[in-house]
Amino acid sequence: MANLEAASSPEARTLDPITVEVIGSALTTIVEEMGKAIIRSAYSTNIKERQDCSTALFDTEGRIIAQAEHIPVHLGSLLGIAEHVFKHHDLSTVRPGDVFVGNDAYTGGGTHLNDIVFLEPVFHGGELAAWVTNLAHHSDFVDRGHAHIFQEGLRIPPVRLYREGVLQDDVMQLILLNCQVPRERINDFRAQMAANRLGVLRYQALCDKYGREIVARAAEQVLDYTERRTRAGIATIPDGVYEFRHDFDSNLIGEILDLKVKIEVKGDEIFIDFPDAPPQVRAGINMVYTALLATVYFAVKALVDPDVPANAGFHRPIHVTAPLGSVLNSTPPAAVYSRTDIGQRLVDMIFAALAPVIPARIAAASTGGTLLTTSGIHPRTGRFYVYNEMHGGGMGARADKDGLDGVQVNTTNTANLPIEALETEHPVMVECYELVQDSGGPGEFRGGMTMRRRVRVLDHVATISAGGTNSVVPPFGLFGGLPGTVARVELSEGVPPLHKRAGVLQPGQSVGMVAAAGGGYGDPKKRDRARVLRDLKEERISVKAAVEIYGLDL
Repeated sequence: MANLEAASSPEARTLDPITVEVIGSALTTIVEEMGKAIIRSAYSTNIKERQDCSTALFDTEGRIIAQAEHIPVHLGSLLGIAEHVFKHHDLSTVRPGDVFVGNDAYTGGGTHLNDIVFLEPVFHGGELAAWVTNLAHHSDFVDRGHAHIFQEGLRIPPVRLYREGVLQDDVMQLILLNCQVPRERINDFRAQMAANRLGVLRYQALCDKYGREIVARAAEQVLDYTERRTRAGIATIPDGVYEFRHDFDSNLIGEILDLKVKIEVKGDEIFIDFPDAPPQVRAGINMVYTALLATVYFAVKALVDPDVPANAGFHRPIHVTAPLGSVLNSTPPAAVYSRTDIGQRLVDMIFAALAPVIPARIAAASTGGTLLTTSGIHPRTGRFYVYNEMHGGGMGARADKDGLDGVQVNTTNTANLPIEALETEHPVMVECYELVQDSGGPGEFRGGMTMRRRVRVLDHVATISAGGTNSVVPPFGLFGGLPGTVARVELSEGVPPLHKRAGVLQPGQSVGMVAAAGGGYGDPKKRDRARVLRDLKEERISVKAAVEIYGLDL
């Protein structure tokens, strides 16, 4: 044992670049494997099929050293719980097997209440070495108001759910009592615990192989390397101040919000400000600051270096500000359930602001946030169920490529819920699932097409929530490209109009969700004739669009 310890000491090992790269890759592999563990062992369709979860590693200073490439906006929740635990808990009392759980947007647990985070320390040789954490979106807390956060669900500040590996059953029962689908919740919690335990074992094994100090030093060098690489990417953007404004609509509010972004590039640093952001509203579209950070980090990463590691080193040269008490930096008790609705638009605005100076890296505006939820008593099981899905739409066109059709974009990135899984688990039938012709914004490069999904409820009365953003203001095009089509909700005959997304379906009635489509890039008249003919053959566009918009001579 003494020989092993000597071989692992910092003095006995040289931190050459290859070792740093190997350890850095191992850290990334740990969080990716944790994510697979959640998905493969989860109970609910939202996690096991849609993969609405994220994982990360933090060092002993609370800095993120590795994050899996899952859901970008989840970074806000992961950052929040680590910061809160470090600030409000005596770390000298933390023991192996302790697990903190949290979800509250204002006390460090998350960015909305459905994202429940588990944080667990990693000990090696009796010393605290790192932290593993994961988050999963739990399809619960439905059929509620969103005037303020107290209506949106159970608020959990970061508290110990496990102490030295022992479940605190009173805490668990308190959480489950406030959940509408407790059977799903407890089984998904077990999947999250399994992922954290796997992460602990993998990190300990890495320390066994290289030594705890070597792993920590390698992680530090990975952060420094990431910072250098990020600064180099920012430096490719010409110095200057760039601005963009855009209207934002949501069927949760009765007004159009005026959003502005101001970006200043100074050498290898970037300052992103949202001046005069509208005051927070009595609706679920507000964002807490950590959600805003996650959104901006995604946008900058996509522009300066999509392959740069996702860790705290990346964050160092990026500075983000927004007025406190605004929709982009809300304070209690503002509701936050649909915070990605406005977040998706911010990404498009950051892209558009920088389009004049880096046009080759920019995409036109993409679909916004659109959600369809049905819930009620399952006629087969007699238990309450929740079917929840963020609907994909069209991605904005790029400088040399069409936008992708029927996808999640920007900060959401969840997977498609297969029809087979949906109909097996929930008492609904999918009547259609299709791409929508002529929806993508025309351009030299066409915006991505949106899709329509219509579901019929079977043998029960269902409460629904359907809608999102871009039902009034379409995703914009760039450089002469035209906007994509707007989002809409399609109700079958006899269904009363929805009020702020909410409504009721009787047995046999249906609801269809059509998200917005991506904006076009460049003048449609300049589109290659072969591309127009291909779109026409594949029924992506109509004959009318081919002739009147693209100028095709048939």
